[in-house]
Amino acid sequence: MAVTVNASRLGLGMLRRLPAEVRPLVRPGTVPTGIVHLGLGAFHRAHQAVYTEAAIGAAGGDWGIVAVAPRSTALVEALTAQDNLFSVSALSAAGNSTRVVGALSGVRHAPSDPDAVVALLADPAVRVVTLTVTEKAYQLDPVTGQLSPDAALAADLAGGQPPSTVPGLLLRGLAARAAADAGPVALVSCDNLPANGRRLRGMLDQTVSRAVGVPGLIEWVTANVTCPGTMVDRIVPATTPETIEAARRALGVTDLAAVAAEPYAQWVIEDDFPGGRPGWEHAGAVLTADAGPWERLKLRSLNGVHSAAAYLGALAGRETIADALEIPHLTDVLRRLIAEDVAASFTPPDGVRVVDYGEQVLARFGNPAIRHRTLQVAMDGSQKLPQRVLHTIADLRAAGRSARWGALVVASWLRFALGYADDGRPLPFQDPLAGPIRAALVAGAQTPEGAVDAVFALREIIPVEVAEDDEVRADVITWLTALQRHGVEATLAGAR
Repeated sequence: MAVTVNASRLGLGMLRRLPAEVRPLVRPGTVPTGIVHLGLGAFHRAHQAVYTEAAIGAAGGDWGIVAVAPRSTALVEALTAQDNLFSVSALSAAGNSTRVVGALSGVRHAPSDPDAVVALLADPAVRVVTLTVTEKAYQLDPVTGQLSPDAALAADLAGGQPPSTVPGLLLRGLAARAAADAGPVALVSCDNLPANGRRLRGMLDQTVSRAVGVPGLIEWVTANVTCPGTMVDRIVPATTPETIEAARRALGVTDLAAVAAEPYAQWVIEDDFPGGRPGWEHAGAVLTADAGPWERLKLRSLNGVHSAAAYLGALAGRETIADALEIPHLTDVLRRLIAEDVAASFTPPDGVRVVDYGEQVLARFGNPAIRHRTLQVAMDGSQKLPQRVLHTIADLRAAGRSARWGALVVASWLRFALGYADDGRPLPFQDPLAGPIRAALVAGAQTPEGAVDAVFALREIIPVEVAEDDEVRADVITWLTALQRHGVEATLAGAR
């Protein structure tokens, strides 16, 4: 659908035309910058920016956000033209609500002006740096945790040119901050990764230790930089022309940076901020000493189930996750995955029952207003499955328990990777390891056993304890055989 472009664009001059209930809690330009955010995607705008604006509105503080785009200039241009304002629409079957957010004090484009970003990172007024850059941008091998042998990263570590990678940008910014004696700072990963704070710390320590010509930086970083872990949760589908048009109808002006999301949001944050932080708890965030149990709860009970619905739904020809839940017997199978596998695999946070949390997850997935495409959720499975599903399987097997439903998720991913739906239509397979996965599937294409063995040999995806477990292998083969012979609907109907 083509976007209907109103002559009026969202901006400070348009705020007086908006109803009071949709105006921002914070007027851009009135709150000085205290946070730099790396990653200007839809999730940040619908999650951290919303929490931070609410925290400033409730508790005050100089915590305006300068958001940095690592690649595209389109959002930078759109937000600049709109005085850094954008809208977030909460979508539900009961109706939608839209509100303008004013948490951004500025936007930058890292590739075209990396020195400006470095200067921000060195600014003593900036005490928090948050990131939503996706796993690939951390430049870490998913198995070893070591920095990847990337040419651009190597150039950043050598110095002498503007940084072009996230580790390089942080390195240059922290070196400038140390030289300016600009005070401590917290680097906060808001990416959906296991142990995201520890992973960011590992990337940072390796980057600093390998940097050329920055004496004393290791000691300064050790004394002045923290990396609190977090758990973030909100379903935020990709922005579409329909998103833009819906925001125009709600606001009466055009917002080319509009985002839509489900009503639900959660943010759990380890409270380790040496330079201070916004009063996020006033916005509903959970401040804790350890985000680990919350992270496992979300990765396994929500993200793992999301992946299962995405693969099975895509194979059955369903466009969205909500559509997928209409497949006969799928919700029953997902409940068994949650109750029999996920709930038995870890200890949840105090006061939380995994089965109850899972029911809430399924209700959220069934929201028909959130058109979260199965193909979008199914992307990059090699990066997602280890923490979402394979760790669940490994923990269950270490305890001597079956992981039969987790094996179904693995089998559905393998079936999806073959590249065609149950009705024969082609399916796109977008994955950073698509080449090795496809090569393994071709090598073992004659039988499900061959396909499973070939992919299980990819140690950068499948942990050795899972790959060498005969029971897991047999379960995955059984499920893959059924999916190939009978398709999703018949396989789920026969699941016991």
